[in-house]
Amino acid sequence: MTDPQIALMMLAIFIGCVFLGFPIAFTLMALGIFFGYYAYYDPGRMWRAFNRLGEDAGWWESTRLWIEGFYNNRIFDLFVNQTYTVISNEVLTAIPLFLFMGYIVERANIVDKLFGTLAVATRNVPGSLGFAALITCALFATATGIVGAVVTLMGMLALPQMLKMRYNHSFASGIICAGGTLGILIPPSIMLIVYAAASGTSIVRLYAGALLPGFTLVALYLTYIMTRAILQPQLAPKPTKEELPEIPFGQMMWMLGTSFLPLALLILAVLGSILFGLATPTEAASIGALGGVVLAIAYRAMTFERLRESVYLTVRTTAMVCWLFVGSYTFSAVFSYLGGEHVIKEFVEGLSLTPFQFLILAQLIIFLLGWPLEWSEIIIIFVPIFLPLLPLFGIDPLFFGVLVALNLQTSFLTPPMAMSAYYLKGIAPPQIKLTEIFAGSLPYVGMVFMCMALMYIYPDIVFLLPDAIYGPSAR
Repeated sequence: MTDPQIALMMLAIFIGCVFLGFPIAFTLMALGIFFGYYAYYDPGRMWRAFNRLGEDAGWWESTRLWIEGFYNNRIFDLFVNQTYTVISNEVLTAIPLFLFMGYIVERANIVDKLFGTLAVATRNVPGSLGFAALITCALFATATGIVGAVVTLMGMLALPQMLKMRYNHSFASGIICAGGTLGILIPPSIMLIVYAAASGTSIVRLYAGALLPGFTLVALYLTYIMTRAILQPQLAPKPTKEELPEIPFGQMMWMLGTSFLPLALLILAVLGSILFGLATPTEAASIGALGGVVLAIAYRAMTFERLRESVYLTVRTTAMVCWLFVGSYTFSAVFSYLGGEHVIKEFVEGLSLTPFQFLILAQLIIFLLGWPLEWSEIIIIFVPIFLPLLPLFGIDPLFFGVLVALNLQTSFLTPPMAMSAYYLKGIAPPQIKLTEIFAGSLPYVGMVFMCMALMYIYPDIVFLLPDAIYGPSAR
C-alpha cells in the first residue's frame, strides 16, 4: 500500500472506532502514534547506538540500547510537542474560565428568578411562557455555553410551568430544546473559541461575526412561537390572572433589576470588553468568572459544595477538550505527512465544484456528522479537513466558522441522535413522550436552515460587525 492509501485507511479505522463507541480522544492518540510510528520509522536513526555495540557488549547494555532505539521514533517527539502546544495555547486558556462562569451561574439561583420575572413581564404576549422561556434560555446559554446544563435546568424550571398552564407537550418541549442550543453560537461561545484555536481565526472577529446570525436565529424562534400561539391558541393558552397575576409597574422594574439586569450586565461586560479591545478573551473570561462568583454570593447561593462541583465540572470538561486537541493535532499531523490531506484536496478539486456547491457539500457532511458526534469532536477533528480547502474556493474562514456554528445547532435537534431531546426526556414528566419532543424540535431545524440560507444570500450578516469595528479584512 502507498502512504496516501494508508492515510485513508487510518481515517476509515478512526470512523469505525467512533461508531463502535471507543473514547474519541484516546482513539485519536492511539491511531496517531501507531500510524506515526510507521510514518516516521527510520531504523538507521533509531538503532544507531545499538548497531555500534561491540561483540563484547553485555546483555543488559544491549537490551537497554535496543529499547531506547525502539522509542527513538519522531512520533513520540511530535506527541510531546503537540501536547505542549495545546497546554500553552493562550486562546484555549479562556475555556476553563468561561466554563467556570457558566457552572457558577447555573448554581446561583439566577435562572429561576429570571424566568419567573420574564413570564410575568410578557404575560400579554401570545405564547408568553414560551417567549419567556426562550429569552431565558438564550441568556443562560450565552452565559454557560453548555447545552446539557441549559436544557436540563430549563426543563426543570420552565417545562412544569408551561404544562401547568396547559401548553401543548410538543410545543413546550421544542422551545426548551431549541433555546438550550443557542449557547454554542451566541458569544461568548466556547465552541467559537475552539474553532478559533483550530483554524487560526481571530476570536474577536469571530465573536463579532456570530452576533447578528445569533440574534437573527433568536428572532426567527420568537417569531415562530408568537405566530403559532396566535394561529393555534390551544397550543399556548393565555394565562389567567389567577395563574399569573398582574404586578404593579414599580415592582416589575424591581424584579427585572434584580434578576434580568445582573446577568445581562455580566454578559455585556464580558462580551463588550472583548469586542472593543478592552481585554483579551482570557482576561474577559477571568472577569466573567469573578462576576459569576460575586452574583452567586449576592444571591446567597454560594456554598462550598457548589463551588467544589463547579471546579470539578470545569476541570473535567477542560481536560476533555485539551486531550481532544492533543489527539487531533497528532492524528492530523500524521495524516497529512502520509499524504491524506493531499488526496482529499485532489479529490475535491476533481469534482469541479463552485464555492456555493462546496459550502453545501461541507455543511451537509457536518450536518450528518452531528448525529453520532459531539460538536467539540466535529470542530477539532473534521473541520480542519475542510480548512485547507477554503482558499481554493475563496471562502473566508470566519464565514465558514459562523456557518458551522449555526449548522451544529441542528445536531442537538435532529432525530435520532438529538441530544437536547434526550437531556429533556431525562428530567421531563412521564407523560411527555420522546416522539413529542422530537416533533417539537423539528420546526426549529427548519429555522436554522432558513438562517443559513439568509447567510448565503446576505453574507454581510456575518461581516457587517467585524468590518465596522475592526475594519475590512482581505476576503
